[in-house]
Amino acid sequence: MSFGGPSEPQYTPPPAQQPQYSQQQYAQSPYTPPQFSQQPVYASALAQPTHYSPPAPAAPAPAGALPSLPVPSKKGRTVSIWLFGVLGFALVALIGYFVWALGAVASGMGFVLALIPLAIVFLGVYIIDRWEPEPKPLIIFAIAWGAVAAVGLTLLVDIGITLMVGLRSEVFSAVVQAPIVEELAKGLGIFIIFLIGRRAFDGPIDGIVYGALVGGGFAFTENIQYFAISLIEGGGEQLTATFVMRGLLSPFAHAMFTALTGFAMGLAARRHASTGAVLGTGLLGLLGAMILHGFWNGSATFADFFALYITLQVPLFIGFILAIVALRREEARVTRERLGDYAAAGWFTPEEITMLATPAGRKVGLRWAASLRGDRRSLMKTFIKDAAALAAVRQRAILGRDPLAADDERALLTRTRATRAALLAY
Repeated sequence: MSFGGPSEPQYTPPPAQQPQYSQQQYAQSPYTPPQFSQQPVYASALAQPTHYSPPAPAAPAPAGALPSLPVPSKKGRTVSIWLFGVLGFALVALIGYFVWALGAVASGMGFVLALIPLAIVFLGVYIIDRWEPEPKPLIIFAIAWGAVAAVGLTLLVDIGITLMVGLRSEVFSAVVQAPIVEELAKGLGIFIIFLIGRRAFDGPIDGIVYGALVGGGFAFTENIQYFAISLIEGGGEQLTATFVMRGLLSPFAHAMFTALTGFAMGLAARRHASTGAVLGTGLLGLLGAMILHGFWNGSATFADFFALYITLQVPLFIGFILAIVALRREEARVTRERLGDYAAAGWFTPEEITMLATPAGRKVGLRWAASLRGDRRSLMKTFIKDAAALAAVRQRAILGRDPLAADDERALLTRTRATRAALLAY
């Protein structure tokens, strides 16, 4: 100890030198960090972890989940349950009438055979309608109206005329009465579809689809009656002849007649006509349907049916098909033009427009989607369907005939963007 003098420096031992190991040496050493030396008790030896388990990496910030995709409004694209209820009661009455008038066995046989031409009509309508499919409730209603309501109205009118003026000649009934009464009943169904589903009834192709479905449904029920009567009156031989003529040679007859009425209404709807103008234009189409129907029936009454079938009816049907092909091309052109508006705004690429708005592009897109992991053709079909609906919505918005077009546009743009992301995800 010293008094008054300077203090002596205190001795500080040098810090201990920590041994430096390479990463490989450290991994091979038996050393366990203290924070991992206290092991919890595990249920079994199989659950025991290794002596040194590195911690799991920190989770990133949670990503925003994809919200539920909006659905375009169904207002103006569906059918009231009450209308289906009325058709249901009419169906029960119609079945009772057939069983009472024709018998259960003959009616059942006619029903089975009538399914064949109905399937042929459905296939044809599917080919026409697959570019921009119509809402299923309206499709079902169109078939039901033709098969139930139109047939029921025709029977009621026929019974009423018989009670008032008595029996008519078969020629008058086939050539005059049937075309007028039947086409009026079927045309009424098309006009009802326009009233309740005008947001889906926006062009001539739509009118042809609905008209063909109404006519196909009518022919289905009428064929049940014809096939059953042939079986009762002439047995299998007469039934076979009737089936060949109605079921195989002319399955599209009623569909083609009523499609004229639908085409006229759809053409007026595309031009943003009022309800009265659509009705007036539809009456012109209805007149054409009546004339064509009467000519068709008259060829079997006054002339050699098979000669006229080959020389006039087959060319007429071919012309009908060519007209539909031309209308389909116009629909494709409109779809491409309207989607091009969105491409200019950055929603689609030019390559996507070609894929979505051309038949060849859609085939290539589906093949490409099938080659992706998990076979994503269903996603591609959704992408194509929503894009076609988007083009139709924009067309209605341009014409100013759809007050809900803006809401549908937002929903469909969201859906197409999400579907594209799902298609490209890996």
